[in-house]
Amino acid sequence: MTDQSQQPPAATAWTAAQVYITAAICLGLGITLGYLFRGSERQASAVSTSAPVQAASNPATPSMPTIDQMKHMAEKQAEPLIAQVEKDPKNADLLAKVGRIYESTHQFKEAADYFQKSLALKPDNVALRNEMASCLYYTGDVDGALKEFERSLKDDPKNPNSLFNMGMIRWRGKNDAAGAVSAWQELLKLNPSLDDQKKAEVKQMIADASQHAGMPQGEKPKF
Repeated sequence: MTDQSQQPPAATAWTAAQVYITAAICLGLGITLGYLFRGSERQASAVSTSAPVQAASNPATPSMPTIDQMKHMAEKQAEPLIAQVEKDPKNADLLAKVGRIYESTHQFKEAADYFQKSLALKPDNVALRNEMASCLYYTGDVDGALKEFERSLKDDPKNPNSLFNMGMIRWRGKNDAAGAVSAWQELLKLNPSLDDQKKAEVKQMIADASQHAGMPQGEKPKF
């Protein structure tokens, strides 16, 4: 049994500031994924690139927990739920809760494993599949992430989060700017009720990706 008295303070008390700092880990993987509509889909990993800098500049900000400390936090938080899972292994909602604990502490492989178990029981849960796809991306499984977003779109062809993140991964994960533009154009086409701010953000991303793809000067992206 681990001696709690020997654990660093950061391992047992994780503040919001530390969450923002540790999100910087994900930036090294290329992009941060996000959601146009939060709903039940979490944005545990999607933060502004400026957040780590702001947090680090605050003298009162605690030191960043290590990967081992984050793993320890996840295990401690998940422990009671895992005990329940052992008694009720086919409880899809309980499995998803365990996955989200690992996701929130950046243990993305473990999170994806629990999400996959939950989806095996409730395969039509598009929101959870999108979360698993994001976790797969952060583990480095770009193709696996795209495959899961494609599955989400088979179940819900208009899903804005699936289309948004598929575009992000195609562009930054596969260097497929044209494919990203296609996904985002479909997003705007199928979701006309998207609010003006979100439409503007997606259109700007389309413009940026189109320029990256070398679209002819006189050709404009289709909105």
